[in-house]
Amino acid sequence: MPHRIAVIYGTRPEVIKMAPVVHALDRTAGLERIVCVTGQHRTLLDQMMEVFGLESQFDLNIMSECQSLAQVTTRVLKGISRILDTVKPDFVLVQGDTTTSFAASLAAFYHGIPVGHIEAGLRSRDRLNPFPEEINRRLTTQLASVHFAPTELARLNLLREGVHPQQIYITGNTVVDALQWVLARMTRDGWRCTGELEGIDWDESLPLLVTTHRRENWGNGIVQICRALRRVAQSDHRIRIVFPVHPNPAVRDTVVSHLGSSDRIHLIEPLPYPEFVAVMSRCRAVITDSGGVQEEVASLSKPVIITRETTERPEVVACGLGVLTGTDPDRIYAEVQRVLASPPQLRISPFGDGRAATRVVHHLARLLN
Repeated sequence: MPHRIAVIYGTRPEVIKMAPVVHALDRTAGLERIVCVTGQHRTLLDQMMEVFGLESQFDLNIMSECQSLAQVTTRVLKGISRILDTVKPDFVLVQGDTTTSFAASLAAFYHGIPVGHIEAGLRSRDRLNPFPEEINRRLTTQLASVHFAPTELARLNLLREGVHPQQIYITGNTVVDALQWVLARMTRDGWRCTGELEGIDWDESLPLLVTTHRRENWGNGIVQICRALRRVAQSDHRIRIVFPVHPNPAVRDTVVSHLGSSDRIHLIEPLPYPEFVAVMSRCRAVITDSGGVQEEVASLSKPVIITRETTERPEVVACGLGVLTGTDPDRIYAEVQRVLASPPQLRISPFGDGRAATRVVHHLARLLN
């Protein structure tokens, strides 16, 4: 009988980083994967599932308007517990720092099922930044039996917290696997701008990509970022800011009210992942508070202005591509001007070579057998 592996995720970033693992499981004899999605994100999750050709065997569909963290946690915990009772897997895989990852790990722990944590060991050292992700990561570490660390620094973080060395495997980050898959597909199929992006001259203009969604930036933080973007857009007629706006009203309403009238700032709907990668690969720099985007731009050798005070991915800063500005408009503006004038260069990503998923599944198969 094959070993049954429950792969659990619920958000857009988790799909991107779990897709290579799911496909690697499908290629491995003796392992049967069962995909369980929570629907912590709904539309964005479904979009990513289609991009990577994934189907789920179970879908909790927990998302509701203005859901609280407590609601997400309890719904995932109860729903995954029911699924585990039905499926009785030999192993559970979770990814990253979401509430889905923590609550699913807790459900597996209650059922006595070992948990493998992909992207383990990231730490910002600030309990409230990012919120609630930093605590989600730490709690998942306590619940996991096996830790798939993306970098040596992540491994050292786990060792400092008392995780046994034999429970840690350095694999690289699976986001590099996903990114390389999409880039190969773009090379094969080509990419054409659509909608509002058709008017951008990617060679002659200075395109910048912006994302923001972090809970700790809601309210005044996003207002400050918007003020910086308006100043950046006015500083040079060649600048074009591409801003896929997160659907959460806490983000969207603020961004639209402050930037909706600027003709050099393109507020667009969230992009399908291949189109997002295409924009990343063509822009001059990225301004973001996202964790995963920091990893992606490092793999594309793009400078990134990180609108946070801390990052759990200090490798981006250490390699010279990233700089932390918080949401201070003056700091953001100054760093954009700096990287446009003298962009940094990097040839080797600190997050791996695109074979992380293969390593994860190899170690998992070896442990189970």
